[in-house]
Amino acid sequence: MSKAGFNVVAIGNAIVDVIVKTNTDFLLENEIEKGVMTLIDADQAEGLYEKVIPALETSGGSAANTIAGLVSMGGSGAFIGKVRDDELGNIFRRDIQSLGVRFDTPLATSGAGTARCLVLVTDDADRTMNTYLGACVGLEAEDVDADLIRAAQVTYLEGYLWDPENAKEAFRKAMEVAHGAGRLVALTLSDPFCVDRHRAEFVQLVEGGVDILFANEQEIISLYEAKNLEEAVRQVQTNCKVAALTLGARGSMVVSGNQVYMVEAAPVEQVVDTTGAGDLYAAGFLFGYTAGFDHPTCGSYGAQASAEVISHYGARPKIRLSDLVAV
Repeated sequence: MSKAGFNVVAIGNAIVDVIVKTNTDFLLENEIEKGVMTLIDADQAEGLYEKVIPALETSGGSAANTIAGLVSMGGSGAFIGKVRDDELGNIFRRDIQSLGVRFDTPLATSGAGTARCLVLVTDDADRTMNTYLGACVGLEAEDVDADLIRAAQVTYLEGYLWDPENAKEAFRKAMEVAHGAGRLVALTLSDPFCVDRHRAEFVQLVEGGVDILFANEQEIISLYEAKNLEEAVRQVQTNCKVAALTLGARGSMVVSGNQVYMVEAAPVEQVVDTTGAGDLYAAGFLFGYTAGFDHPTCGSYGAQASAEVISHYGARPKIRLSDLVAV
């Protein structure tokens, strides 16, 4: 595959997801906060893993899920993320490449092992993530392939990766290269607690270099410390070209300048696992956006992709998402 003509290149944490069916009692017993992503160390990761029975183990990570979904819809994509030269790292590489995603970030040959995320899914389909970042934190600016960034219409950045300083430099390099080539930059805020940790820097990013922003209702309100969604929308309208805001069962809102488009949620027979819902919404939206569709259609594609992934366990689609959309 050449580097020409990518819809999206995504930069994020390369993680192996371990999906586990559990209940609220298990979370309480192990002092795990429900519904959020918590960073854990290697010992905690091993301890929790010994207590659970995995329902599914697969390559994952937020931005990797998005790029996998975009390719499933018929788009072309690449991924930049760091894994170790270990068994999990090799599994991650083989899996994502098998989907048709370009992934050739150099493997780490020393240090922490490949990252893994314990995704605890409770009976109400909510997901609680405990993540050991491992080799992810080793991503550096030199891992960002400038030619790859220039070849993509959109560079998509995962907010979760904003924690380590060297990854911030990788983001900044990618943004500079993308804008220098006349390309667009997208950012997902990832998690309300992620926003809390980096609010001032995220506000600066959105105001100074993000063209397309993805957030859920909690995240966008937290970003601007707004009283409600309406106040947050008024602020984001002047800060980036497009904001795609997911609202759960109420659908989504696409904000572009003075225009606000409401998009209905796609029907789901049964919500099984909300893992990856936001990731796949971004996949559908970016697929539509880079294909030249209008904002409501982009939001509709996002809703359809999100509905598919929450109908089963795991954060990757089980069907070809291209079957869901007429292009």
